[in-house]
Amino acid sequence: MSLLKSISGIRGTIGGEAGQGLNPLDIVKFTAAYATFIGRTVATDSPRKIVVGRDARVSGEMVSHCVIGTLLGMGFDVVDLGLATTPTTELAVAWEQACGGIILTASHNPQQWNALKLLNGQGEFLNAEEGNEVLKIAEREDFTFALMDNLGHIVREDSSVQKHIANVLALKLVDVDCIRKRKFTVAVDCVNSVGGIAIPALLEALGVEKVIRLNCEPNGIFPHNPEPLPQHLTEISDLMRKGVADVGFVVDPDVDRLAIVCENGDMFGEEYTLVSVADYVLRHTPGNTVSNLSSSRALRDITRLRGGEYNAAAVGEVNVVAKMKETHAVIGGEGNGGVIYPESHYGRDALVGIALFLTHLAQEKKTVSALRATYPSYAMTKQRIDLTPAINVDALLQTVKEKYKAYEVTDIDGVKIDFPDGWVHLRKSNTEPIIRVYAEAGSTALAEEKAAAVMAVIRSMIA
Repeated sequence: MSLLKSISGIRGTIGGEAGQGLNPLDIVKFTAAYATFIGRTVATDSPRKIVVGRDARVSGEMVSHCVIGTLLGMGFDVVDLGLATTPTTELAVAWEQACGGIILTASHNPQQWNALKLLNGQGEFLNAEEGNEVLKIAEREDFTFALMDNLGHIVREDSSVQKHIANVLALKLVDVDCIRKRKFTVAVDCVNSVGGIAIPALLEALGVEKVIRLNCEPNGIFPHNPEPLPQHLTEISDLMRKGVADVGFVVDPDVDRLAIVCENGDMFGEEYTLVSVADYVLRHTPGNTVSNLSSSRALRDITRLRGGEYNAAAVGEVNVVAKMKETHAVIGGEGNGGVIYPESHYGRDALVGIALFLTHLAQEKKTVSALRATYPSYAMTKQRIDLTPAINVDALLQTVKEKYKAYEVTDIDGVKIDFPDGWVHLRKSNTEPIIRVYAEAGSTALAEEKAAAVMAVIRSMIA
């Protein structure tokens, strides 16, 4: 069994002893801590209202009952969205004028996992300081439940997904008429989660002529590993090779990540979801962009080509959002297929990504593979160095930084070395004694070569 408590929420496998897995006792404690934190940070005359949404995991109903019951017991009214995507829940916090929100999803983790993701009053994830405060409250069990006269009330909201779709269609850069004229056939794989409700409905509203549904029954039984990586997407890839659709879309269980499949069955590349959408946005609204340090250099190239400034943030959506606000970025996100478009909201949103990409594709009048060929081509590798607990990882990374000081080095999140023809990013794991090594270059061989050179330096220091 596993139970992981972090600044972004609580995550674990269902069942087991208290403190060993995600079970009702730990759910109640952590929810009460979050409610206490929210209660202390909002004005006394603000509505005590929290939005709750969940993906379609089998455990979702149990977790939802625990969370909602606890919030009511803490004196908060609850807007229960039922099955709703992560970006839908984020948007609903603003619509409902709530003081917070909780999303019940373990994102791309297997179906035995679930989690509580915590939002502030803007519908954005808590920052590190706020998340740490929730952890401290939970550790001290520093919360008090409401007396009978102050118990909260529950309101069921069943139209949140439809409101989200309307929000997407209202975006200025989404051209429904242009999409409709192309008479697209689109295949979708929604891994039997909440995307099966949202994505086909979005595509129909966008004017797509035909939608081919794969794994769109929201029963929580994932037919394959839910992380939208090429090795997990053989079913839709094989389908696309038959020439039955113009484009394929794949989302993770909570629909904040988007992977694209070309008309010939090839993967568009998860890193290039953001690149292509950013290219379209920048053509119409020139400005700045942001992604995290481990995302493809292609976004930087496209941004500079369109006259904007690119900035990198530490890994993590909350860090990307903070940097986007600081630099007034018009588009940003993460290389895992997460598109953040401030015109909608500051959160990764696959629905927004799909609508902007289809508009781009329709206007360009190209196949998906031809569109992909217009972008800089990079290859990325991901490796790791196993260490012993006694090794001072921070000291190792500092030494690496000094050794490569002749190059552009960034240390806001581990150490990233930017070479003229690629980069290597070293990140310390917070849960185990390892260094994660990410590298990118013009070919897989060159990326591996650069990673190997930096890894050799680290191993020589260890020896």
